Amino acid sequence: MTPSCLVTGVGPGTGAALARRFAAGGYRVAMLARDAERLKAFESEIEGSISCPCDVTDDAALADAYNRVCEELGAPRVVIHNAVGGAFGDFQSIEPDVLRRNFEINTMALLALSRLAAPAMIEAGEGVILTSGNTSAHRGKANFAGFAPSKAAQRILAQSMARSLGPQGVHVAYVTIDAVIDLPWTRRMSPEAPDDYFIRPADIAEECWHVAHQPRSAWSFDVEIRPFGETW
Repeated sequence: MTPSCLVTGVGPGTGAALARRFAAGGYRVAMLARDAERLKAFESEIEGSISCPCDVTDDAALADAYNRVCEELGAPRVVIHNAVGGAFGDFQSIEPDVLRRNFEINTMALLALSRLAAPAMIEAGEGVILTSGNTSAHRGKANFAGFAPSKAAQRILAQSMARSLGPQGVHVAYVTIDAVIDLPWTRRMSPEAPDDYFIRPADIAEECWHVAHQPRSAWSFDVEIRPFGETW
């Protein structure tokens, strides 16, 4: 049976690149995001894919989407939580509801999705759960108070899952993207930046493909990727 891959947060950048890479590698890909029209456009482009519009913070909608994926494609062998909520501002200027919403997207949706996917993976004795993270999962800069706490919690949740699921044959990994992703709006924000300043979505997807197919004797958990010129 053709393996399936579920990707959340499928937009024009990393999410679409992930869907394309796993489809090219022989997976049927289920794409989740809120924008139904954009997902349909990706569905028409990516052979064998299906679009499942939903808000990942809505547990019932997420469960419905997951069940649809299982019915149409089979239980996913790979699940990638790429949906992300972010906001900039220090702790005094952010609205508490913004941080609360970002916890729902970044951390609680990972929990809900993994609880849906893990039982079938455990039964099969194999499976992969990846989360795309960013540098804020490792440090709390002053102006990142609106989302860094949720990304740090997301990483620690993933680490806890890895310790629980690894001995059962399920690989959990956290991919930290320490870079500005190359997108039209990020180019507009930094018009003078050289190409080497940005990380390409296709290259992020390639590394996620690699991590998802590591041999069991050499699994990674913390994976950091950045352009060669990035200061860190």
